[in-house]
Amino acid sequence: MTEVSDVTSMERVTDLHRLAVPRSSAAPGAVAAAETAARAAAVQVREITDLSSLEGVYRLYDAIWRPDPKNPPVTTELLRALTKAGNYVAGAYDGAQLIGACVAFFGAPAGESIHSHIAGASRAATGRHVGFALKQHQRAWALQRGVSEITWTFDPLVSRNAYFNLVKLAAEAEEYLPNFYGDVNDGINGTDDTDRLLVRWHLTTAGVVAACSGAHTLLDAGAELATGAVVALSRSEQDTPVSGSLAGERLLVGVPPDIEALRASDPGSAKDWRVAVREVLGAVLADGGRIAGFDKSGWYVLTRRAAAEKGRQ
Repeated sequence: MTEVSDVTSMERVTDLHRLAVPRSSAAPGAVAAAETAARAAAVQVREITDLSSLEGVYRLYDAIWRPDPKNPPVTTELLRALTKAGNYVAGAYDGAQLIGACVAFFGAPAGESIHSHIAGASRAATGRHVGFALKQHQRAWALQRGVSEITWTFDPLVSRNAYFNLVKLAAEAEEYLPNFYGDVNDGINGTDDTDRLLVRWHLTTAGVVAACSGAHTLLDAGAELATGAVVALSRSEQDTPVSGSLAGERLLVGVPPDIEALRASDPGSAKDWRVAVREVLGAVLADGGRIAGFDKSGWYVLTRRAAAEKGRQ
């Protein structure tokens, strides 16, 4: 196993230096950020193309998601085809052990965007920010090829993922997608509907560059309330959803502290949360509102359309 002290400040911990002629002027800075993130996580991050390593990605995801055997998140054959066609499959290694992986493919507009389909890390990666290192590698890889944006989806009920995507990476939420993947029935989603938020990561904006260097834009739900924000959805003492009001230009939408544990202990309450967040968050986004950020304590901060338009004037 690779210990933190084994990754020296002079050792390259990604394979990103191999592309000699990057197609974006932002690529060198992104490569440096990826190196810093991988070193902080004490991992080596590199592309994966050989069959045995792709099989390792399949096994890693199988262990993380524990899917229905008839509906795995990826197959080795699919990964093989994606990499042959020039798409992105990368892994984070602790010594010889694969502890995280990310898969993406090119999307529209052609040559300018990729969609990050799935990313995951094993329990061995807990607390090491391996996910952040993988996303920094993916960003640098994309910029080296002239790609300016990356999209992906995440479950809006998972508080830690909302914070990671919207704050640590500074991605922008674009669309609420009800039951996007249908019934997957795996060890993480259970039998819950697979509602997702679609986010877009604009790779060269000032906010993203700052976030990738560790400077994050933080919002505080208490401060928002003090300046006039309205609670649209809150949590009871029993962690059940409580409807509030949409009569405000700035709204707070709460989510449960641990939806995955709630699905196991109280599936009915988990489904109530799914419906409540869909009705509020989905409706505001469909009406032209936007997500301004996320408080780590479990609150989305939303801006209604009138406020969003005022801010653009």
